[in-house]
Amino acid sequence: MPTTHGVSSRLHKAFLSAILFATLFIAACAHKTGAGSISDIKTRIWTGRISLQIQSEPPQAFFTGFELKGQAERGELTLTSPIGNVLGIMRWSPQEAELETGGNTRRFASVDALLEQTTGAAVPITGLFDWLAGKDTSINGWTADLSKRDTGRIDAIRMDPAPQTKLRIVLDQ
Repeated sequence: MPTTHGVSSRLHKAFLSAILFATLFIAACAHKTGAGSISDIKTRIWTGRISLQIQSEPPQAFFTGFELKGQAERGELTLTSPIGNVLGIMRWSPQEAELETGGNTRRFASVDALLEQTTGAAVPITGLFDWLAGKDTSINGWTADLSKRDTGRIDAIRMDPAPQTKLRIVLDQ
């Protein structure tokens, strides 16, 4: 017949095993991979309109509404039509980036690759977040005009490398 000490020891071990299992289970469930949710970071949200003009052959121009969440390292950019329909959602993390459009998802190695392949221009996500924060950052040939940032307008241009590209952001006030 087991002693009280033996029962207590087995209960203690069972309790510790249950705690260890619960801790590992919770940690496994909480682990975020890929370009999924950005809820685990301090999130800032910007909304407005964005235009991108690329002086290529033929010239290209994009005009869309947007909602930008997150940071340069992990974020989400939702693009909308003038009447509010979602055109696409871009999500990125250090591991990958993805574009969701019409129920289809395309994966990319990075947010920079996603932006360049979908727009035809290498728009620097780090620069975009810096400009929104009021930091006058020149990056990858891009320079920004932040003189109207207080009124919700940001202009950026890339002259070199070609093609010349202009980006305009008008934030909702």
